[in-house]
Amino acid sequence: MTNSPLLAPIVALVAWSILILFWMVIVRLPAMKKAGIDLNTRVGSTPGALDGAIDAKAQWKAHNYIHLMEQPTIFYAIVFALILMGADYRLNVLLAWGYVALRIAHSIVQATWNRILARFILFALSTLCLLGLTLHAAIQLLHG
Repeated sequence: MTNSPLLAPIVALVAWSILILFWMVIVRLPAMKKAGIDLNTRVGSTPGALDGAIDAKAQWKAHNYIHLMEQPTIFYAIVFALILMGADYRLNVLLAWGYVALRIAHSIVQATWNRILARFILFALSTLCLLGLTLHAAIQLLHG
């Protein structure tokens, strides 16, 4: 059995998400120590609870990691649906890679520079890729 070319963008985005997780930990732990936060006594709370308590630039990585756990879950679902339907056509592969590239660019912007307009443009473009994949899945489902 040959692997679908749609699997590679999934693996790439998962790998990127893990990389962001490590980056977040590497940056955030020293920022927490600098702010006098003791992990032995700190009680867990909600996302964003450290906003304002530690350096904002350290939090940018955490915010991005959270974002990588949100919309990309829909990407994974629709790409798996396309694979199951045998719809790993070239256009779908290009849209999937476009989505991944734009999400990686969004991560880099959010984790380093964090300009809202740049992030919004990258998010909107990645969402258009996701929309294209979803429309292709719907068409495939209706017309087989």
